[in-house]
Amino acid sequence: MRVLLVEDNPTLAKSLTDALTQAHFTVDCMHDGEAADHVLRTQDYALVILDLGLPKLDGLEVLRRLRQRRNSVPVMILTAHGSVEDRVKGLDLGADDYLAKPFELSELEARARALIRRSHGHEQTKTACGPLEYDSVDHSFRLDGESLALTPRERSVLEVLILRNGRAINKETLSEKIFGIDESVNPDAIEIYVYRLRKKLERSGVAIVTLRGLGYLLEAKQEPAAAGA
Repeated sequence: MRVLLVEDNPTLAKSLTDALTQAHFTVDCMHDGEAADHVLRTQDYALVILDLGLPKLDGLEVLRRLRQRRNSVPVMILTAHGSVEDRVKGLDLGADDYLAKPFELSELEARARALIRRSHGHEQTKTACGPLEYDSVDHSFRLDGESLALTPRERSVLEVLILRNGRAINKETLSEKIFGIDESVNPDAIEIYVYRLRKKLERSGVAIVTLRGLGYLLEAKQEPAAAGA
């Protein structure tokens, strides 16, 4: 799950990024309102965690512009100002939750997951592709009913592929979803994780297919029809 964190305090931004990454989120971090507004026009996120006291463009204006574009991504507001007036103003502009500083990291993580679940309309937590099953609550995979051992990066790649519902995704977009906006990361690094996943899925009936010009696609192989059927 890809999250945009907008926080101008470098120390707090780093601690929140580290905590969310440990909780299996992919985090892009912006430190001012203008940068946040720009990236929200071009990128898709599962959640926005937005500080109000931002330079260049305050958090409420970022939120107002976001909703004006009819973008319904869940937004959690962070602020050191816990007044009722601030809270009402943010909620009126379309915020989904409000967390006053200081707060516990565990509470932030729990609220983030709750907002994302709510935004998906309490959809089923389990998604399957043939014998491969993904549980979005604990971010685990099972293959033929058995737990599938994956590294964090492998899990992130497989999450993106299984949630695409049979739609291909190109290498560059997949890289952005896994590593965030990081120009130092070569999109070709994704090939390493795809190779490892293919090894773990071989002979399972599930395969990561490369479609020329389109990218990668996760699909379940169909069993051949029985003779005379």
